[in-house]
Amino acid sequence: MTQPALNKPPLLVFTDLDGSLLDHDTYDWQPASAWLTRLEQQAIPIIPTTSKTRAELLALRQELGLEQTPFIAENGAVIGLPPSWQHARLDRDPASPDGLVVKTPSMDVDYIRRRLDVVRERHGLRFRRMGEMDLAEVQALTGLSAAGAEQAMVREGSEPLVWEDDDAKLQALHETLRVDGLRLTRGGRFWHVMGAVDKGQASDWLVARFEALRGYRPRTIGLGDGPNDLALLAATDMAVVIAASHGQPMPLEGSQIYRTKAQGPTGWSEGVSHWLTRELGWADNDPDD
Repeated sequence: MTQPALNKPPLLVFTDLDGSLLDHDTYDWQPASAWLTRLEQQAIPIIPTTSKTRAELLALRQELGLEQTPFIAENGAVIGLPPSWQHARLDRDPASPDGLVVKTPSMDVDYIRRRLDVVRERHGLRFRRMGEMDLAEVQALTGLSAAGAEQAMVREGSEPLVWEDDDAKLQALHETLRVDGLRLTRGGRFWHVMGAVDKGQASDWLVARFEALRGYRPRTIGLGDGPNDLALLAATDMAVVIAASHGQPMPLEGSQIYRTKAQGPTGWSEGVSHWLTRELGWADNDPDD
């Protein structure tokens, strides 16, 4: 079957990584490789939208073949723009060797760390920040290699923490941070503290940038498996809630929501297939065909 003119209106795919495009435990993405190739062939940007850092993403983008697409790091605190997504006058950075321009709409990580230390002491809370952990502890918590853990520790606009106190005190931390203009969101392994940003706001920013550069608004697909993906999934035209074993509620309703049966990259492929065949008229065949 011949493929229809798929990118009219154009399409952007925003995807969480851990537990979504990447297996939660092994970080494998091969079950999604056929769809990644097919989307690339149709010039559809796949935009990583993740709690990972810029340092982690630079290597992953190369591995996944996503070096020409933007990325959203640290749950929306960092946005990376390749040359084709930059305004010629406003964004060019001659000091950037790879042509990448980075926007940081959140607060600086040093400020966030200082505020967390003050709040912890004032309220007698029990938690550990990533910035005060050593490399071995981060490796043990994440399962990452030493090099991967080092990249995860290079924070710019957010600070992960491991909560070691009760739920009532967690709510108090939420409220205290909110007064400071900070936000607490749950990821797969950590809680993340950042400024008043989230994945949904960052994806909206990129959609607006696309429209400003191209003159028309794209349709969007969002894929994620955890509570920190809810803002992204609510912001996109077609959303995929990927099955997960974390047990956290994913309270989204509406006709634009599809919930997968499979987890990780197999669920990712299931969700992409659902929307592209049902909504956009792609041939319902194997992505390798």
